[in-house]
Amino acid sequence: MIEQHLSELAALALVARDSLGPALAETMAAVADAVLSGRTVLSFGNGGSATQAQHFAAELVVRYKGDRPALPAIALTADTAILTACANDYDFDSVFARQVEALGRPGDVALGLSTSGRSPNVVRALEAARGRGMRTILLTGERGAAEAQRWDHGLVVPSLETAHIQEIHLALLHLLCRGVDAERLRRAESGEACASETATEVSPAV
Repeated sequence: MIEQHLSELAALALVARDSLGPALAETMAAVADAVLSGRTVLSFGNGGSATQAQHFAAELVVRYKGDRPALPAIALTADTAILTACANDYDFDSVFARQVEALGRPGDVALGLSTSGRSPNVVRALEAARGRGMRTILLTGERGAAEAQRWDHGLVVPSLETAHIQEIHLALLHLLCRGVDAERLRRAESGEACASETATEVSPAV
């Protein structure tokens, strides 16, 4: 059982590496450009994907590996008051879209995770994000391949196995973080300013 699971995962990682190369590079560049320009990443998903959305936001706000200034990211899965109020007063399909409407700005990033690609609340949030001029990203599995084509960036893990899709999704999120850190270092070495690190002086209240 152990050998089978890890062997399947290792094989899938190699297939994903080969199939996702160009799309992943483009997605990494888009996320890095957004957050280093002061834009915010809004991440969301259900179940295990919800925790991955929070994991990703935490690594942007706190850090991935090396120390660096905090970067703007919010997981829309974390506020139980908002989630339950929206589900109770409207419907569960709106729990992420409502927050996108409140928090999203043009140029921000909406990153949805859905192993099937068909989670109604994820799709609706991406639709709301597109309507607000945000960049849209969907991480999904083989069943979500058609849905992934609707958005600015779609990363499709070529598998029907939910657990393995989620395991590769985590690796993809880590690569997005690495892409941000690498681009930040490149800009620092070339003397380019990052909007996310530009301090704004605030006059003391009188």
